[in-house]
Amino acid sequence: MQKKIFSIFYILIFFGCSQPPARKPVSISSGSYINQSLILNKKIKDRDEKLIQNIIQKDTLNNYLNSGNGFWYFYTKKDSIQTPKPAFGDLVNFEYNIKNLNGSIIYNTDKFKNQNYRIDKEELFFGMREGLKLLQEGESATFLFPSHVAFGFYGDLEKISHNIPIISEVTVNSIFKN
Repeated sequence: MQKKIFSIFYILIFFGCSQPPARKPVSISSGSYINQSLILNKKIKDRDEKLIQNIIQKDTLNNYLNSGNGFWYFYTKKDSIQTPKPAFGDLVNFEYNIKNLNGSIIYNTDKFKNQNYRIDKEELFFGMREGLKLLQEGESATFLFPSHVAFGFYGDLEKISHNIPIISEVTVNSIFKN
């Protein structure tokens, strides 16, 4: 009898302490969502760039420059004296407006008058952050931002919808070095 109890006890310990078997995933991700998103984003980027290039070709009065950051701009007021441009941590006081590509005003300058922004230390949409670094104190420029460097997929959650390219006229009032 003692042998039976010992063997039952031995079997319970041996099988009771085993690890549970590994489970297989319920679903396998093939990456198709990422691929579809990539294709859609390329189409949106191509559409925005085509619209902006049409504006640039029709506008023979201004000399457009490629920023190297995905947007185009031209100076409306350029300072002939070279002064330092804002760098990391500098405080910039500026004003701007936002228009759609047809030129209709979305936000006028009154909404964004005397804005203070500490370069690369505060929240501001990517295109404007990079655009401010191109201007000296007292200069003005008009920027053409594709949607991916403006407000992107979400818009500004107020007046600018998702994936909308914009035009912004910016004036840098002052730069305070860090």
